[in-house]
Amino acid sequence: LIHLAVSGFAQNTIKFLGIPIEGTKKEMIAKLQAKGYEYNTYSEELRGEFNGQEVAISVQTVNNRVWRLAIIDITGRGEADIKIRFNNLYEQFLNNSKYELAEGKQLTEKDDISYEMSVNKKRYDAYFKFVDKSINGYVWYTIAEQFGRYKIVMFYENNDNAANGDDL
Repeated sequence: LIHLAVSGFAQNTIKFLGIPIEGTKKEMIAKLQAKGYEYNTYSEELRGEFNGQEVAISVQTVNNRVWRLAIIDITGRGEADIKIRFNNLYEQFLNNSKYELAEGKQLTEKDDISYEMSVNKKRYDAYFKFVDKSINGYVWYTIAEQFGRYKIVMFYENNDNAANGDDL
């Protein structure tokens, strides 16, 4: 009975590559390493391929419980290419039956990412929630600029483990 309760709970937790986003940082790193990601103790990130892209993965915790994974593109892109990458991800999420759009829109030719991000401090994000309402989390991504190049940073967040003010 306990096993059924625990396995039932794990099914309603946000997952990344089939791995529930829960437990300790050390446990999550071990599970990602088992999937083929290489851990760098100096940078405290894992590296490997995700959704056809070379990425770095950062395991982020609250009170030593995994709260979210940040998945960061390794390769920086120019403005035109990051628009394509952003829109491709948008379409992939929209066409995946596990997700529904919570907020965000596709980018157009008229979006001047460089100007808007540097001058107006605009953020380009897309948020997706789960169709299964028992999963308390979401996936979202944004465009980040680094040295004049753009990268996608994607987050898989388990809201059950997020900071809730208990430490205040």
